[in-house]
Amino acid sequence: MAPLHADATKQDDASAKANPPTMTRADVTAIIANSRRIVSPNGIEASVKVHINGIDQWLSIRGRDRRNPILLVLHGGPASPSMPTDYTYQSPWEDYFTVVQWDQRGAGKTYAANTEKQMAPGMTIDGMTDDAAKVVQYLREHYGKQKIFLMGHSWGTVLGTRLAQAHPEWFYAYIGVGQVVNVRRNEEVGFDFALRSAKASGDAQAIKELESIAPYPGTAPLTLQRLGVRSKWEMSYGGLAYGRKNYAFDSDAEQLSPDYSQQELDAIDKGSVFTIQHLMDSVTAVDFDHVTQFGCPVILFVGAHDETTSHELAEQWFDKLQAPSKHLVLFADSAHMVMMEQPGRFLVHLVTDALPLAQKMNDAAPTEVARGQ
Repeated sequence: MAPLHADATKQDDASAKANPPTMTRADVTAIIANSRRIVSPNGIEASVKVHINGIDQWLSIRGRDRRNPILLVLHGGPASPSMPTDYTYQSPWEDYFTVVQWDQRGAGKTYAANTEKQMAPGMTIDGMTDDAAKVVQYLREHYGKQKIFLMGHSWGTVLGTRLAQAHPEWFYAYIGVGQVVNVRRNEEVGFDFALRSAKASGDAQAIKELESIAPYPGTAPLTLQRLGVRSKWEMSYGGLAYGRKNYAFDSDAEQLSPDYSQQELDAIDKGSVFTIQHLMDSVTAVDFDHVTQFGCPVILFVGAHDETTSHELAEQWFDKLQAPSKHLVLFADSAHMVMMEQPGRFLVHLVTDALPLAQKMNDAAPTEVARGQ
């Protein structure tokens, strides 16, 4: 039922619609920020700068009830923060978890807050895994949590897998989304998919470019140029986002982030270049084929069409895992960006497959009271 004063404002509304004002980025982000504002008495909505391992690192902490378990998200890339696009899918998570987005060393807000000279000493996989460990320790101590959930996406699964191996006692579960298993094997599978798709579609340009880097990856170094060719065509055939030829839906959404200033948006690409310069060789050497023993539960969310981090390799790896419990969900209409491609089903599985592990320990807010027959 409309408010009683609604009729009195109809003419004004009609006039405004006929002559809509030009909206700035600040206008739009303010609307988005207000629409997702957390107002519940026991909620939390904070942007926090924490000094970790010699640099300032930024966290977004959001949830509608502090009694809920913490879910720490390790973004992909490297240096592709999920904080600037989380407004497109994350709000429902905040009913069930206190969600923490962390801009890693070299990424987004953290890149913008420090100099490259300050960040460089820790720009290694070991250094960034230790950063992640310090973030977990901060969250556990600051919010009085014995355990939290650890979710890695893409590159974030490299840090997540290592951290879950080192400190299983900290986590209700490790959740891998777009799980990295073996980077060189992953490149081979992604290349084969792209070339197969190019031949099936008769795309002469794609075939020419892909065959120019064959055999791939072979024994030659995995240079940015060779990686770029494989990535370009694998993405074009839906290996990053099912049914899409590129990731504009994600990069465009960044531009309306209520959490990022324009300077911080500009820092994303700069941070990516800086990070790749430091991590390229070590990332391409990542191999978890024989990392199969976990001391905490493991949950994998896998896009059935993911060729960015091969769904085939993730499924094979899952079959070998030994853990207190393990669970794999294959999302039929997703590739690599599962949380954005099928947000409703992603939420359902977070709540049904992960949340009960915390509820068993009474680390969750009470559920709704329902009545009826």
